[in-house]
Amino acid sequence: MAVLDLRPVPVTTSPVRRLPQLLGGLTLYGVSMGLMIRSGLGLDPWDVLHQALSLRTGLTFGTVTAIVGVLVLLCWIPIRQRPGIGTVANIVVVAAAVDVTLALLPAPSALWVRILLLVAGVVGNGLATAAYIGVRLGAGPRDGLMTGFSERTKLSIRVVRTGIELTALGTGWLLGGTVGVGTVVYALAIGPLTQAFLPHVVWRMKGHDAVLADRGGPVAT
Repeated sequence: MAVLDLRPVPVTTSPVRRLPQLLGGLTLYGVSMGLMIRSGLGLDPWDVLHQALSLRTGLTFGTVTAIVGVLVLLCWIPIRQRPGIGTVANIVVVAAAVDVTLALLPAPSALWVRILLLVAGVVGNGLATAAYIGVRLGAGPRDGLMTGFSERTKLSIRVVRTGIELTALGTGWLLGGTVGVGTVVYALAIGPLTQAFLPHVVWRMKGHDAVLADRGGPVAT
């Protein structure tokens, strides 16, 4: 089995093609987060933590997302990870997009509407993750933490990701975040969805084969 080459490439290479995809992917990521929140059926592990902190501090969801992103970014220092333009854009664009979505979209009461929002949020998040990662402009704070720990500890991406996600989920749940069927749906679906979308949105260098030997599969947010 082969996986797509997702190693970062300088922004100066094809910026007209890649920057719009980066911004579009991150905007969709924030919108999809907002849809999951409004569904009221459960959030992804990191958003359980974000929601709990938002409820306890009174800050908007997007603001908390950005603050946590910056704090996680500080954890890159001891593991020697370097941010890219995609890292900075991740913090700013996702935070703004989720706040705008929550401001414009009221919470529905009908269960079928909530289910539709959940499905749209999960699928949209899978596409957004693929688009953002596939453009190869640098990992987001949480992804960089995951890959950095994996490189330093020599543990697999799967083990490190699972440990980080469970830590975020457990902390958020203890602080009062929403855990529900949506949390399970997201956990089971986000990997396969991202994997399915990636081949269609990944940016490839001209004249370069962007396929490598399998190292455990593409990394998803």
